[in-house]
Amino acid sequence: MCGIVAAVSHRNIVPLLVQGLERLEYRGYDSCGVAVHASGLKRARSTQRVSELMEQVSAEHIEGTTGIAHTRWATHGVPAVHNAHPHFSHGPQLGSAPISSVGRVAVVHNGIIENYEDIKAQLQSIGYVFQSQTDTEVIAHLMDSLYKGDLFGALKEALPKLRGAYALAIFHKDEPNRIVGAKSGSPLILGVGASEVFLASDAMALAGVTDQIVYLEEGDIVDVRAQSYRIEDKSRQVVNRLVKTVTAHSGAAELGPYTHYMQKEIFEQPRAIADTLEGVQAVVPDLFGSNAEAVFKKIDNVLILACGTSYYSGCVAKYWLESVAKISTQVEIASEYRYRDSVPNPKTLVVTISQSGETADTLAALKHAVSLGMTHTLTICNVSTSAMVRECELSYVTRAGVEVGVASTKAFTTQLAALFLLTLCVAQSKGQLTENEQERFLKEMRHLPVALQAVLALEPQIMRWSEDFVLKENALFLGRGTHYPIAMEGALKLKEITYIHAEAYAAGELKHGPLALVTDAMPVVAVAPNDTLIEKLKSNLQEVRARGGVLYVLADADSKIENAQGIHVIRMPEHYGLLSPILHVVPLQLLAYHTACARGTDVDKPRNLAKSVTVE
Repeated sequence: MCGIVAAVSHRNIVPLLVQGLERLEYRGYDSCGVAVHASGLKRARSTQRVSELMEQVSAEHIEGTTGIAHTRWATHGVPAVHNAHPHFSHGPQLGSAPISSVGRVAVVHNGIIENYEDIKAQLQSIGYVFQSQTDTEVIAHLMDSLYKGDLFGALKEALPKLRGAYALAIFHKDEPNRIVGAKSGSPLILGVGASEVFLASDAMALAGVTDQIVYLEEGDIVDVRAQSYRIEDKSRQVVNRLVKTVTAHSGAAELGPYTHYMQKEIFEQPRAIADTLEGVQAVVPDLFGSNAEAVFKKIDNVLILACGTSYYSGCVAKYWLESVAKISTQVEIASEYRYRDSVPNPKTLVVTISQSGETADTLAALKHAVSLGMTHTLTICNVSTSAMVRECELSYVTRAGVEVGVASTKAFTTQLAALFLLTLCVAQSKGQLTENEQERFLKEMRHLPVALQAVLALEPQIMRWSEDFVLKENALFLGRGTHYPIAMEGALKLKEITYIHAEAYAAGELKHGPLALVTDAMPVVAVAPNDTLIEKLKSNLQEVRARGGVLYVLADADSKIENAQGIHVIRMPEHYGLLSPILHVVPLQLLAYHTACARGTDVDKPRNLAKSVTVE
């Protein structure tokens, strides 16, 4: 969601800015733009892909040593060129005089300004004319109204007037070799190169340009020049932030022989799981941090906070933690948790789950939980340098690699692997795991990559299923126990990339309402492992068949569910016990992917969605 790249350099910076935007495309966007200082301000904006923006920049000969660039995911105002960033302020309109054609201030912004309407009204009253529907344009005009020859000074004066979340990069026509930036509730980093300094949403944007990264902290503001930078903290004291060497491999995002990134990432799951579990030789709490064992011994319950796909991984983990570790576990949608009254318990382990580690709602929920006195915190995250890892007491960094497709696949399965490992470590700390059980579970985890390869070999059968789904507009997914969240994840994948309406239910709930929807026009997908609930699930499937429903069942080899009229069965290679959810989700990913391909949707960048959700 929304990406920023900015630079002050000794060379033409435009190719690097556009290259940075290309590397941020995975975040999701609906427009893009670049602005530079070139004897004044020049910009190009587009509602097409970044590649089209590059063509526009080349055709218009836009060059400069100071510039800002942005990919926008619409929050205020429709996706349109006039709403695309960067936004300019041309100064106030005096009387009936036309708006100046010369831009004075240029701004790019990630986040949301909650009080923009009040600021907009004040600015309009003194002559500023707005040309977009965005909240961001108020920042440009506000900065212009406060500018008295010092851009950094204007920023300090402007920020207290803004309420909301923001990452900002701003420059002014009168200061050609200077950019100022600010971070509050939205990620922003600083990159240090040779006689050039960068701002960006994440290190991926600067891959191959610099690996010297400064992670700005909440409330920081920064004054950037080509040869130097100055950081002030939220109390406006000058601070020195640690410069870290961060390797962000741009090659990890290359498509290779695959048609889509989502397809590539589905097939990368065996490697991603193996990498995530690399080095795990025993069940030891230290895998989550040096003081993890002490924390695990203190806690008496677990609270999991997450959104979307990560929330579903937490729902699976609830079953594992309560079954294996015998510890009470709650799973909360992060965006809901912080807006309701809850009963805090200082002996709670607060677990956040996020692919990016920058998910705004989850970060806010984490801070809310800590403010209530629940200070034992742990995150499962795919980015070691993210805000969530930095803010949590304990962490486990999955090693899924870069995930470009908006619909999460390998990030989800690696989260599950990490959460199962967490379950074992908590169980061991609580004396709930024998040595034989530890060895058995570790052996099963090490076998996961091989088991996943066998599941991926089912792709031709799943492609045949997808042919039946192409013209459908509704689908129902069913599961029980640990596979109910997997059914929810399968429904989400189908919704995200095919635009087919899909719902998931615990199969036992069929007769309590959803059965009214079942006809031969609505396919019903069932996740049917041969576990203790299989006979109950079979009864639920018979309820569907009796109403003329058409079933698509992912069944273990020994579950005794056979192909018949109105029931299509794909046999999973093996039953995998508690780890079965990690295997059963893969065919659901493939079903969504191949259905989307057949329907001709934009698989990697589905409409209205973004990869990294950094606004509330």
